[in-house]
Amino acid sequence: MAALKSEVKAFIIQSLACFDTPSAVAESVQKEFGIKITRQQVESHDPTKVSGKGLAKRWVDMFNATRERFQNEISDIPIANKAYRLRVLNRMAVRTESVKNYAMTAQLMEQAAKELGDVYTNKQKVEQSGAVTHNIMPVPSCTSAEEWEAAAQQQQSEVLGK
Repeated sequence: MAALKSEVKAFIIQSLACFDTPSAVAESVQKEFGIKITRQQVESHDPTKVSGKGLAKRWVDMFNATRERFQNEISDIPIANKAYRLRVLNRMAVRTESVKNYAMTAQLMEQAAKELGDVYTNKQKVEQSGAVTHNIMPVPSCTSAEEWEAAAQQQQSEVLGK
């Protein structure tokens, strides 16, 4: 197992902190740096795993900072943004329409409408016609508890029709 350069280690640690699997990280390292490493070697850079317990403090701190930032800042992930999702859906719809795949285009349009506000869902909006009236009882102004009780009894009998 060859020693890895700091930039490769940082890449591995940051990828693991973002919940990438060791297999995916090993594949990414191969693509990015041209270095073939095993899943086990990747896992040894994860301080949450037994094999990563001996990791230097510098790398553990980087892992924890990256993990915290990843969990708290979803705005950095483009697909979490509604405008980004709509742009991607638009590109896909234009492409599928250009190749005359109208069924897929219709599905993409439906998905875009759902993104904008549930246009194609089966929800029904119920509108109330006419004026809304409420029977509001006036609050009696009383100076004593006895007067209050008598006024409340009178209102109650009016409501109940007694």
